Amino acid sequence: MKSFRVALLANMKKNAPHFEGMTDDQWADLDSERTVNALIAAIGAGGHVCEFLEGNLTLLETLPKFKPDICFNICEGHFGDAREAHVPAILEMLRVPYTGSKVLTLALTLDKPMTKRVLHYHGLPTPGFQVFERADEPLQNDLEFPLFVKPSREGTAIGVSEKSILHNESELREQVAYIISFYKQPALVERYIEGREVTVGLVGNLQAPVALRVPDDESAPRITAGLRFLPPMEVDLKPFENSDVIYTNRLKVELADKLTYLCPAPLEPEQVEELNWLTAAVFRVTGSLDVARVDFRLDTREDQKPYILEINPLPGLSPGISDLVIEAAGGGIGHTELVNMILDTALRRYGLI
Repeated sequence: MKSFRVALLANMKKNAPHFEGMTDDQWADLDSERTVNALIAAIGAGGHVCEFLEGNLTLLETLPKFKPDICFNICEGHFGDAREAHVPAILEMLRVPYTGSKVLTLALTLDKPMTKRVLHYHGLPTPGFQVFERADEPLQNDLEFPLFVKPSREGTAIGVSEKSILHNESELREQVAYIISFYKQPALVERYIEGREVTVGLVGNLQAPVALRVPDDESAPRITAGLRFLPPMEVDLKPFENSDVIYTNRLKVELADKLTYLCPAPLEPEQVEELNWLTAAVFRVTGSLDVARVDFRLDTREDQKPYILEINPLPGLSPGISDLVIEAAGGGIGHTELVNMILDTALRRYGLI
């Protein structure tokens, strides 16, 4: 395998800006120094020269000095409603190859309501929803309690707690007002799907033929060629059922090392096939590339029907605790192998290998 110069682009918590009025979880989705060092080691183990560069405007100076063949991008960004797209936009302008999805996809998928509109357009199952820009907006007639509320443009379950499940009008108004005020963005309210939460990761890129969405009929079977699905993962929330009946930010960040992850999740083969198919379809219609993770809820009221919650085209890669890493381990893929699978997928996409 040819050796490449790889710039690891990330936003480390310790380098994040601080400002008056910032929330306690402002930088919850940024990476630790431990994660950055693990990724550098993994890329180095793949035979490449790797250097970490902070993903901000200093890239305009540091990238030309390092002269990478490709960038391994995991930047979450700092400010703005399309912050995950900022670094890829710089890379596009500099014409530097990079791993993962491009500018439009990262801007789209950070905005949960816009993503749901795309899914709805393509006939993919996602819970009915309404976006609130004011707390006193009337609730749509087609939405009934219980409902679920979260910020429109956050990751790592930021803004998600036990109060996110809404049982009545009073709770709706209180939590919508809180989200809008605290996170300075619209609140997404959707039908609460009571049931198991499962996530499916993949590495790869769809190969032709691919239609408007991944085709599904007898003459053109479900096309998922080019994608490697990782085993589905479910988080065992039973030990926390008195405090967390959903996968909250508190569990994802503060208690990640205390959770039990079921991977592969206890599902029937037909269920896994359906989840993989839906994952491929979401990957396709959002224009994702190289790697992603799709989150589902299995509705207990509809015979475990899967509903798509969201797609994360920048899934975490922290050793031992990130969902995608745990899923890969469930399939016998170690952290180093997973990181290099993602890198090799991007290198092939650019015709570099």
